[in-house]
Amino acid sequence: MSVIRMSAARVYVIAPAMTSWGLERLLQSGHPHIEMTGAARTAGVALAEMAGRPTCLVAIAIDCDADLLELTLLHDSLPSARCLMITGSRDTTLADRAVLAGARGVVKNWEAPEILLKAVEKVNEGELWIDRGATSRLFMEMARQKAAEGRDPEKSKIATLTMRERQAIAAMTRDCAAPAKVIAGRLCISEHTLRNHLTSIYSKLEVCNRLDLYAYAMRHQLAEAA
Repeated sequence: MSVIRMSAARVYVIAPAMTSWGLERLLQSGHPHIEMTGAARTAGVALAEMAGRPTCLVAIAIDCDADLLELTLLHDSLPSARCLMITGSRDTTLADRAVLAGARGVVKNWEAPEILLKAVEKVNEGELWIDRGATSRLFMEMARQKAAEGRDPEKSKIATLTMRERQAIAAMTRDCAAPAKVIAGRLCISEHTLRNHLTSIYSKLEVCNRLDLYAYAMRHQLAEAA
């Protein structure tokens, strides 16, 4: 296997145990200047371990919508992290949504090891690693969303919500009488984080309180998470 020349990269892996084991060994053997900083099964555990450390590149396994939520949590909580999606799915829409959710690149697990190393190199240097077809699809989708937002000012507001904020809205709308502590528990976040989400949501949607938010969410069909 040829060695890819690249600047030093600090890589954290989020993946199931077997996938993580393989990725760690491939990355460590593929280039001497890759530093493995840790591995975890979930973004929540990874965020706790990365707290206070220098920002690194995160290789995250995404094969379904549940994994995509892990990426969203990671990106919302640590937007400076550069995320590289590793996937065994052939669903192009899943990969496209991952990029829209913050992934800087996509590598299929059937591609050659050199491809992964090259992707790590490019993403570590701040570039994107997505194929030409994905670039075209993403451009068309963003143009479609922009046109739709221009026709409806409320859609422009809603478009500014992060996926995590939409999940918070959905959880609160489905059980508007539940205490904040209960809602936070269902979302696997702290009450403090939930309050931060609500402050941001109120500002973006120009509502004043939970009752206003409930009415707005029902009116604009935000009762279901993205």
